[in-house]
Amino acid sequence: MQKGQSTLEYAALFAVVVGAIIAGQVYFKRGVQGKLKSSADQVGDQYSFGATGTITQNMASNSNEITEQGVTNTSSQQTQNKATNLNIGDYGSEYWGE
Repeated sequence: MQKGQSTLEYAALFAVVVGAIIAGQVYFKRGVQGKLKSSADQVGDQYSFGATGTITQNMASNSNEITEQGVTNTSSQQTQNKATNLNIGDYGSEYWGE
């Protein structure tokens, strides 16, 4: 009877270890996918030969400071304009190295 109980305990332990590995597989997979996405985001946007255009960014900053009798009045104005003109070419004109 002792030998049968020992075998049953080993089988139960094996089942617990296999279950833990299967459950941890989801977290491992998500971690790898997250790292891959992070690395891809650091590379930047894909370059498309057919995409032509200009991105113009104008920034202006103005600051005034008035000091009278120990009192400082500060006013600040900041303006930022960004204009994008982007033309995408036809899919057939793209070259992907095929």
